[in-house]
Amino acid sequence: MSRKARDSYGGKAMDLNTLKEVPPWEWPEGADKQFLKILRDQKAPPSDRLVAAELAGDYAVMNDELARAFLDIVVNGHEPDDLRGQAAISLGPALEHADTDGFDDPEDLLINEKTFVKIQETLSRLYKDGDIPQEVRRRILEASVRAPQDWHEEAVREAYSSKDEAWKLTAVFCMRFLPGFDAEILESLNSTNPNIEYQAVCAVGNWEVASAWPHISALLSSEETDKDLLLAAIEAVATIRPEAAEEVLGEFIDSDDQDIVDAAYEAMAMAGVEWEEDYDEEDDEDEEDDRIIH
Repeated sequence: MSRKARDSYGGKAMDLNTLKEVPPWEWPEGADKQFLKILRDQKAPPSDRLVAAELAGDYAVMNDELARAFLDIVVNGHEPDDLRGQAAISLGPALEHADTDGFDDPEDLLINEKTFVKIQETLSRLYKDGDIPQEVRRRILEASVRAPQDWHEEAVREAYSSKDEAWKLTAVFCMRFLPGFDAEILESLNSTNPNIEYQAVCAVGNWEVASAWPHISALLSSEETDKDLLLAAIEAVATIRPEAAEEVLGEFIDSDDQDIVDAAYEAMAMAGVEWEEDYDEEDDEDEEDDRIIH
């Protein structure tokens, strides 16, 4: 089934699959309105609505109307669980942006304060409703914690104590946004579940958990470290061992994987290592990127 929206802009139908491969800042004008139409159309293919829900949470298009559409989906028990969960997750970035930047600059707002409060109140109420499906409750917690409230600490501790690996994974993800969980984060580094270990490494970097250095160092030196985990470990160096960033990460700038190279340079920049890029636009197809660390 085609993923092209029936409505069009600029004479061209919007292909959701294509937009997934295009940077958000290159999305065509009117993409937010098309996402909104798909989200509100309960007769649209479920796969289209799911992709629209994933894309529409991006900073490039997020606004009050989309936020309200997401909230309508989350509260609607007749909607598919996966769509409700994705709608909740897509509210997360807007919540974090509002919680971090506030509402003083109208030109910088993704959502206004009234919408922000409405989202927080609704997600809190839904999470405490025991009849909400587990997948939806997990996503609600993962989204809402990006603008922390008093109820989150107890919810995360309860989730972490669960014997259900899915809830434990949600808890460790949430620990990236809540202080006071260093012991649990360190414990999670040794989880046999690679997804939990990954989230723990991300949390280590966010909270500058210096005692996690032996684990991070081991990940950096092992040739068997999964790429995503390696990228998270590289990023963590910038906060937990910034004085060693140039020495530890220097080897990664020669990687054949551009994602790893970029991560290494970004981490060194975050750690305060100065570097310059010597780039010749005329020879960019023939010469390698030559960057010098100082």
